[in-house]
Amino acid sequence: MIVTEDEGLLDDLLRLCAAAGATPEVAHTVPAHRAGRPGAPLILIGDDCAHRCANTVTAAPAEGVVLVGKDAGDPGVWRRAVEIGARNVAVLPGNESWLVDRIADAVEGAGRPALTLGVIGGRGGAGASTLACALAVGAARAGRRTMLIDGDPLGGGLDVLLGGERTEGLRWPAFAGSRGRVAGRALEEALPELHSLRLLSWDRGSRATVPPDAMRAVLAAARRRGGVVVVDLPRRLDEAAVEALGQLDVGLLVVPAELRAVAAAHRVAETVTTALADLRAVVRGPCASGFDAEEIARLLKLPLAGELPAESGLPAALAAGRPPGSAERGPLARFCAEFWSQVTTESEGVPG
Repeated sequence: MIVTEDEGLLDDLLRLCAAAGATPEVAHTVPAHRAGRPGAPLILIGDDCAHRCANTVTAAPAEGVVLVGKDAGDPGVWRRAVEIGARNVAVLPGNESWLVDRIADAVEGAGRPALTLGVIGGRGGAGASTLACALAVGAARAGRRTMLIDGDPLGGGLDVLLGGERTEGLRWPAFAGSRGRVAGRALEEALPELHSLRLLSWDRGSRATVPPDAMRAVLAAARRRGGVVVVDLPRRLDEAAVEALGQLDVGLLVVPAELRAVAAAHRVAETVTTALADLRAVVRGPCASGFDAEEIARLLKLPLAGELPAESGLPAALAAGRPPGSAERGPLARFCAEFWSQVTTESEGVPG
């Protein structure tokens, strides 16, 4: 809802609403019976109408009321915001980008951001892409809203690994020019749907990079949709991958239980932990003589997320078009289910 009698301000706010994909209701005051109703999740009150709204928006959530003015030097604007129950003030044109984000959040019903996980290989062929796909498949099977993002332009495309290279939907090149804010719902609806999850993959074209601004915008949009976001990351971190690291909640470093793999993974871990605080080791078995999962994690100076046993039927399943983790009783699916249970408990702050 927009409340103003200032035609210039109204034109500005209608323009910003259009940019955010919102169709507002316009009024000269806030009717008392509308205050706080779910139909008006965000009320933008022009500073020109603040004096008549002091007693009409008190029932609305404070985060849902914004006082909008044009005079950055007016010392009384915050006092008037307090009087009408607004916690936020937007002064145009300086706060336009912030206000567009707030309007778009209201349109999308933004709530708790997605639990965002990155998977990276400790060496080439470690199985990071396989684990990323299995984690996404497992999350979707458990009923979580799930998006899988292919952050490795040289990996061949996760749509191939999921058996969906011919599935209709947009791939990374369509989003390479993204800047600023991407609408989360539009992103989700534009992507291929495979195995009850949404996938942003690479195509078979010549483009092999994505600008960091595009990664930032797309990943932020994915996170606003809630649920779970899984990102498959390259070992050699480019600018886009570094941008992705900054939005992760947890990272998993997949390390085969071999001496050379551990040495390679140590270098990867040193690089990744400069941008990601919570990086954990996943040791892929079987463990060679003299190694166990806990010792490998200790050598890497990382907490151990778990040991991933070999799954003998995986190559045949992939050849038949079944995605990693599709065998619910297999080692890969069991690992993913246990991991999601653990990390979800941690994110919710539940003891034990």
